[in-house]
Amino acid sequence: MDYKRLGRTGTKVSPLCLGTMTYGTPEWREWVLDEQASRPFIKKALDAGINFFDTADMYSVGESERVVGKALNDYAPREDFVLATKVYNPIGDGPNDRGLSRKHVMHAIDASLTRLGMDHVDLYQIHRFDYDTPVEEFMEALHEVVKAGKARYIGASSMYAWQFAKCQHVAEVNGWTKFVTMQPMYNLVYREEEREMLPLCADQGVGVIPWSPLARGVLAGKTQGADGESTRSQTDENTRKWNLGAAEADDRVIAALREVAEARGASMAQVALAWVASNPRITAPIIGASKPAHLDDAIAALDIELSDDEKQRLEAPYVPHAIAGHR
Repeated sequence: MDYKRLGRTGTKVSPLCLGTMTYGTPEWREWVLDEQASRPFIKKALDAGINFFDTADMYSVGESERVVGKALNDYAPREDFVLATKVYNPIGDGPNDRGLSRKHVMHAIDASLTRLGMDHVDLYQIHRFDYDTPVEEFMEALHEVVKAGKARYIGASSMYAWQFAKCQHVAEVNGWTKFVTMQPMYNLVYREEEREMLPLCADQGVGVIPWSPLARGVLAGKTQGADGESTRSQTDENTRKWNLGAAEADDRVIAALREVAEARGASMAQVALAWVASNPRITAPIIGASKPAHLDDAIAALDIELSDDEKQRLEAPYVPHAIAGHR
């Protein structure tokens, strides 16, 4: 596996990142795997050379961090993997159990480290932009997390480019730690980040680690809604909320994807992921895996080099979409 620099840092990560929202407890979401069912996927990823793992405090309300941290600590030396987690979304019912206030950030990082069984994370990310907390407050708090040795780097997730630029500017003028990564939604049926966010990240040397590269299974050819073949496809409210694969133009993208995949003798998921990974602005797509074939497909996608003609066929049907996933 060819490892890449994480943005402009010296840290090297695999060209795939294993997302771990699927691992934790089915008490949170019925499609989530419990600890016993989750561990083989983490071990399989490590054995394949994947050294980059992404979780969040809100996944299974902390249980994902516990499950992932325990497995990684059992299976690999600490320096052999790069671990990311996130803060912002609610992890309790109280008014301060969420957001990016200094109070919550300082509490959340300690709680995450306790669940993970580690003294630091490699990448501490804000899960979303906080409209209720001054940028200066949360950027200074994140800087203090880094200076305390509890995180090596900080990153951000889906937001508008102007918001990301404002965060970086506030950090720079105050001599605080800047974000080294951005985690946007990016896939063949949602490419709005190509307009401003991806060029901004390229200009500033920020690593891009997109989530939902398969549009929550839509680009793997999975039927969504009541007729879906999996519990998640039947119950995932965000797929419907964000209209992933619902537009008429999306049908044409999916049809083109199916044609390219069939011509190559590859799965739709492999080709869709290969397309995301082929973008030079992308560091490592974040993949999910609840079946062994999901990991196999993702790893196989790294060996697919799409031609210019194939890329043109995949990209041509796309039409602009409403901004999704920022809140």
